Amino acid sequence: MSQLSFLCIATYFKGQEFMRACKELGNTVYLLTDQKLEHDAWPREAIDEFFFLPSPSNATADLDNMLMGLAHAMRARRIDRVVALDDFDVEKAALIRETFRIDGMGQTTARYFRDKLAMRMRAQAAGIRVPAFSAIFHDETVTQFLQTTEGPWLIKPRAEASTTGIRKVHSLDEAWQVIHTLGNNRHNYLIEQFRPGRVYHVDSLSVEGRAMFSRASQYLATPMEVAHGGGVFRTMTLPNEAPDTQALYDINNSVLEAFGMRYSASHSEYIRGDHDGELYFLETASRVGGAHIAEMVEAASGVNLWREWAKLETAMARHEHYVPPVDEPRHAGLIVSLARQQWPDLSGFADEEVWWRINKEYHVGLIIRTEDRSRIQTLLDDYMHRIYADYHASAPVPDKPTS
Repeated sequence: MSQLSFLCIATYFKGQEFMRACKELGNTVYLLTDQKLEHDAWPREAIDEFFFLPSPSNATADLDNMLMGLAHAMRARRIDRVVALDDFDVEKAALIRETFRIDGMGQTTARYFRDKLAMRMRAQAAGIRVPAFSAIFHDETVTQFLQTTEGPWLIKPRAEASTTGIRKVHSLDEAWQVIHTLGNNRHNYLIEQFRPGRVYHVDSLSVEGRAMFSRASQYLATPMEVAHGGGVFRTMTLPNEAPDTQALYDINNSVLEAFGMRYSASHSEYIRGDHDGELYFLETASRVGGAHIAEMVEAASGVNLWREWAKLETAMARHEHYVPPVDEPRHAGLIVSLARQQWPDLSGFADEEVWWRINKEYHVGLIIRTEDRSRIQTLLDDYMHRIYADYHASAPVPDKPTS
């Protein structure tokens, strides 16, 4: 089976390098995407055929239509592997694999990488620390949880990505007011104790629950602070020799193994609580990290996670040994913000450490790379002040992610 057929699913515009690498490896590449994205700048030279969804929704009727369309398409086309390139496509990919008996992550395992309640319950069962949480199915259980834990609390959608849809509440009455507003959608949420701390992310490529490549980083402004406080997003890689780094790799491997990760890219988040100094699991996803984190990892390591993920998927499909990439350890930092200007002029950020500049309307963003980690922190602090002064804009938290 030298030539394989990959069905890539991306209902957001992303994963271009995955598809290019997949094609370069000799595979047939199909892309299933949202009809609205038909004319986006996809790498058409790497895509053998497009399939379009009238709606990217995961509602039952839309998924049924997707399966019917694929059933017709597969009468003349073989599909060997299905890869979800975005969080919201993980359910689609798992359903397709289950329906057409294609090897890869099935629906039960996929829940651990999409459903925030399933994640917490599985981690807790495996002895991995998680912040105190509760489902909100049963009134008495919710009240007992609120009475026996300290506020504030976060009410979170179980299946959204990043910080979308999260509400912070500070009292039992406020929590119940928010829960009541959820109406018949209440069962799709959970409640969790909010504890401040240092938040980290680990970006990995894994085989059989063990990371073959990882890079740990620390958020200097967390996604939640940015989304809910209108701040500037910043993150920077951790030194491989730092004590936190090995501790993060250890808990990350425990999570991936407990969740049944066979092979994939993953982006996982952890917090070291200020109250006790311990590491806690927050959430994970079976895909490359968004918000240009993949570009920062490449700046720090020389490893393009999208391309390596394609190599990993191809090796596993061909029953070949996957050879992990060589890490070229440097330090890198990322800063991104909404901008007031449609196309901000970033030429003023002329330091030699600037490795990448964003090219996106109403955004300002840079990645800096150096072998001197203290220089990263200095530049990120300086750029943050300049961005606030000359570029920064904020917007209400969206109901759905925008990228």
